[in-house]
Amino acid sequence: MFRILIAILLVFAPMISVSQNDAFLNERQRMVKLQLENRGINDELVLAAFRQVPRHKFVLPRYAKFAYADSPLPINEGQTISQPYIVAYMTEVLNLSRSDRVLEVGTGSGYQAAILAQLCDSVFTIELFEALSRSAKKVFRQLEYNNIYCKVGDGYLGWPEKAPFDAIIVTCSPSHVPKPLEEQLAEGGRMIIPVGEGSIQKLVLLQKKKGKMRKKNELPVRFVPMINEGGKKY
Repeated sequence: MFRILIAILLVFAPMISVSQNDAFLNERQRMVKLQLENRGINDELVLAAFRQVPRHKFVLPRYAKFAYADSPLPINEGQTISQPYIVAYMTEVLNLSRSDRVLEVGTGSGYQAAILAQLCDSVFTIELFEALSRSAKKVFRQLEYNNIYCKVGDGYLGWPEKAPFDAIIVTCSPSHVPKPLEEQLAEGGRMIIPVGEGSIQKLVLLQKKKGKMRKKNELPVRFVPMINEGGKKY
């Protein structure tokens, strides 16, 4: 009941200014019903966040009419904005609390960070491509997200100055779980990350217990590879 009450309050939260004349409102509601609820996403807070965040603001203008489609979409720098269901799934399995501090590796369009911002205290998001980070920050300012902090840099290294994090979400795929991210995860913290070198990777959920990482394989997924500043894959 408490989470349902918070979800109701979230809908009316002043953090995000969604116009009553939002032309995409019906599409967003339909997306939540058909793509999320019907596939087993049932956390009321997560669903409320997806009803609120205007996904069309985070895609390239020429793809706005496809913003709520059941598919990933291309963004600049050869990157993508993930399928809504995958964003929801990765968010839900983290089981976030309002007091959590979350690290995101791979800002991309900024959509995942915007969803997280509805659910936790603060989001620290790292993006390798400066142009993507700059574009995402512009949208964050427009929508008045004041709890998202951006950094341009190598996501493999994390953000040690801001660690530890209660949760870490990685939106690009390395061949293995980066050791720096394990070290920056707080005791009891959770990390969701796609791992693998092929075209299909495994989505892995990790939790730190007594300093050790417990791993659980979740879903087969397809993400862009994690690379360093020289373009080399991790």
